[in-house]
Amino acid sequence: MNYQTYKPHSDLESLISCYWTLEVPAESDTQRQRIIPDGTIEMAFILGDDIKRYTSEDEFILQPRAMVLGQIIEPFYIQPTGYVNTFAIRFYPYGFGNFVTVPIKDLANKETPIELLFGKKIAKELEQKIVEAISSSERIEIIENFLLDRLNEKTTVDKIVKTTIDALIATKGNASITSILKEDLSKRRQLERNFIKQIGVSPKQLGKVIRLQTALKMLLNKKSENLTDIAYESEYFDQAHFIKDFKEFTGINPKAFLGNENMILSTLFYK
Repeated sequence: MNYQTYKPHSDLESLISCYWTLEVPAESDTQRQRIIPDGTIEMAFILGDDIKRYTSEDEFILQPRAMVLGQIIEPFYIQPTGYVNTFAIRFYPYGFGNFVTVPIKDLANKETPIELLFGKKIAKELEQKIVEAISSSERIEIIENFLLDRLNEKTTVDKIVKTTIDALIATKGNASITSILKEDLSKRRQLERNFIKQIGVSPKQLGKVIRLQTALKMLLNKKSENLTDIAYESEYFDQAHFIKDFKEFTGINPKAFLGNENMILSTLFYK
């Protein structure tokens, strides 16, 4: 399994967390992988064999080969059908809204083919260039030119939305809307509406995901195996609240998370 990350162009680094690539040789007995919420939106190009995404225990769809995965608030399973080769762009929560005109809430909890976002002709040309590129650096140059062209047309994310997300990230998800808006609470309803439209989830949901990330990283980096310590460091009210949120977003309890063969991919991303 070869997972690599790359930094974005300086003009895009406030909107894009990273580019990443993943290559996994084909195996005869592949395990389903549980994907858990991380608060980001991703555009992905499947360059290898198809990937299944399970919609129930036994039913699945094939993920679009050029897609955007919106905000997710519950875990789901994917399973490769053979050789895995993926190139993807990981946007900050407010990042992707600067490149499209559709409400980001319409992308939540599903994969959307990029042709529905950018038009069939433009999407086909972009996908073809990405597929035909011979290296990751070439693919990054292609996607950055594409995104910079669109960014120059219009920026659509409200300043108050970005300010709220920055505050949530800085406080590891623990800033309250009241503290962010300070005296101007009249903007609360407007913020809630714009947040759902431009980010895809509510400020509270995103805050819970960001706080959980702090706890997950502590678990994965072996900073502590004591759940009470992790709950305290992540600013949960108590261990019970931590376990409740953990199970809500991952589908399993913290002790079962480590070493779970269905969590290998999510573990790789979170590290």
